[in-house]
Amino acid sequence: MVAKPKLCYIHGRGRIESICWLLAAAGVEFEEIFIKTPEDLDKLRNEGSLMFQRMPMVEIDGMKLVQTRAILNYIATKYDLYGKDMKERALIDMYSEGVTDLGEMIMLMPVNPPDQKDVKMTLIRERTTNRYLPAFEKSLGCRSSESHTGAWSRWILQNTVQGL
Repeated sequence: MVAKPKLCYIHGRGRIESICWLLAAAGVEFEEIFIKTPEDLDKLRNEGSLMFQRMPMVEIDGMKLVQTRAILNYIATKYDLYGKDMKERALIDMYSEGVTDLGEMIMLMPVNPPDQKDVKMTLIRERTTNRYLPAFEKSLGCRSSESHTGAWSRWILQNTVQGL
C-alpha cells in the first residue's frame, strides 16, 4: 500500500489549498498535519525538513517538498495532470502565472493607501474582466471550440478558482 501524502501547514487558508485541490482532482487521499505552535514549526526547521525555512511542506514518495509551485508541478506530473507534452505544460504554466498575477493584485488591496483604493479596485475589475477572465473562459471552452480538454484542464480550473 502506498503511503498517503502528508501536507504540513498552519491551519487556515493559504498556499496549501491549491495543493489540496490538485490532490483531490487527482483522486488522491492525503493526511493534513497542522502546525499549531511555534515549537512545532521550530522542530520542522531544526530537523531540516523545510528548505528555505518555509511552508507548506508535502511529504510524498519519500521526499519532503517545499515551494508551492514545485509541489504542484510534482503532483500534476505524477498524476498525469500536467499536459501530454511541452506545449500543454507551457500553456498550463501561462494560465497558472496569470492566476498568480491576478491573485497578487487582489492580495495587495488591503495595503494600498485609503485614497488609492477606489482607483486600484477599478483597475482590478477592469483587468479581471478584460484580461484574465476571457483567457480563462477560452481555456475552459466557455467562448469557443478551441478549448483545452483532458485531465490538465482540471489543473487550469483549480488554479483559476483558487486564485479568485
